[in-house]
Amino acid sequence: MTLRVYNTLTQKVEPFEPADPSHARVYVCGPTVYDYAHMGHARCYVVYDLLVRHLRASGMKVTFVRNVTDVDDKILKRAGELGEKPLDLSERFRKAYVEDMHRLGNLDPDIEPKVSDHLDDIVTLIGKLIDRGAAYQVDGDVYFRVSAFPGYGKLSHRKLEDLLAGASGRTDEARQERKEHPADFALWKKSEAGTLSWPSPWGEGRPGWHIECSA
Repeated sequence: MTLRVYNTLTQKVEPFEPADPSHARVYVCGPTVYDYAHMGHARCYVVYDLLVRHLRASGMKVTFVRNVTDVDDKILKRAGELGEKPLDLSERFRKAYVEDMHRLGNLDPDIEPKVSDHLDDIVTLIGKLIDRGAAYQVDGDVYFRVSAFPGYGKLSHRKLEDLLAGASGRTDEARQERKEHPADFALWKKSEAGTLSWPSPWGEGRPGWHIECSA
């Protein structure tokens, strides 16, 4: 029986046709580990677990990747509230999340990258975007230039002019004012002294939430 899935781009249910008919590569964005998993997490990862199991049962090779976002403003905020080091806090909640997935009967992914293990990849990707004119630097911050991508919003079926500036809550008012376009989003954020940071060509800082899954 042909597997049919909902295609967000076309907004239709269509036959599942991987680029390689013998090898499906499945990626799902994992949790931002600043707290325990909730029902929304459970639903998402059970669905992907069923998908991977079905594909493998049908004889297809599957590489299943599920990342973990262990560097994020929400993690820094929660760590400050609890008096913990950010990476210690994120690791504690990551372990709790994995335990919850096992209790649900979910399989472990083949690959489970953490943001903190791929900072070099993130910095390299941001540099490439700057070189192509798709990103720009402002006072130690780097932003994605949405106007450089004509198809921006196509997948979510949203118009650029309808997007709310700062809706994610990850960009403060001062940063909003420095951006070329209200919808431009942070790829790299300059860190204040004494906060979690890594070296980069643009100064000490940390990656923005949106670049982490991409890299």
